[in-house]
Amino acid sequence: MDNWFKTTLFMAAILALFMMMGGMIGGQSGMLMALIIGGGMNIFAYWNSDKMVLKMYNAQQVDARTAPELYGMVEELARNAGLPMPKVYVIDEDQPNAFATGRNPEHAAVAATTGIMRVLSYRELRGVMAHELAHVQHRDILISTISATMAGAISALANFAMFFGGRDSNANPIARIALALLAPLAASVIQMAISRSREFEADAGGARISGDPQALADALLKIEAYARGIPLHTAETHPATAQMMIINPLHGGGLQDLFRTHPRTEERVARLRNMSMVRR
Repeated sequence: MDNWFKTTLFMAAILALFMMMGGMIGGQSGMLMALIIGGGMNIFAYWNSDKMVLKMYNAQQVDARTAPELYGMVEELARNAGLPMPKVYVIDEDQPNAFATGRNPEHAAVAATTGIMRVLSYRELRGVMAHELAHVQHRDILISTISATMAGAISALANFAMFFGGRDSNANPIARIALALLAPLAASVIQMAISRSREFEADAGGARISGDPQALADALLKIEAYARGIPLHTAETHPATAQMMIINPLHGGGLQDLFRTHPRTEERVARLRNMSMVRR
């Protein structure tokens, strides 16, 4: 119920941003049109956002024949978690990273980069896949996938409002510029608020699914160390998708550090280490 509430709250916030920008573009009629478009986009995102993100990353589906180790690992962990077997994808990128997507556990997918499969040990990769399945188990993959696709749409509409807004309103160019800057920032704040707590919960859930908190802690440290020096080009082009990853894939500083969608890795690792101590 809590995650359904979060999803509904997020969709309402996105609609409010669409309506605000619609009002800037075309007054009351613009607000109504934005409401219709925003509602339609939310419905479309519910059914198709996972496919869009996987296509964006050129993810290739694999099975027990084409990727036996990865597929078998996910199969075992899904069984541990009491989940239906998700679809498994591989992304041909050097940066080590992974994410889960889908609208519910029955329509879920997990994706891993070729980089993460190279740099992590079997045990560490198992911890990462358990983390992603925890996202599926907690039913928060819909929130992250919709937020990734809709935040990009918010930015595009904000830019349109900046250049073409004001027909039925007294909005001046400064107000339109402010809107173009603040609306995407507002979408980022929504993502940030939802995402940080989810990562801690998925770390804990992944540790329980795998039975090995230490492996996930080691994996997080290794992924972050490698990710700092290896760009993930699709994430750089579509930064709204960065919050879906297990570790932030972006290299920018400034506001990206201030409005980070991932908790600090040191804190995540400390919590996992503590779980390991409690289990002994």
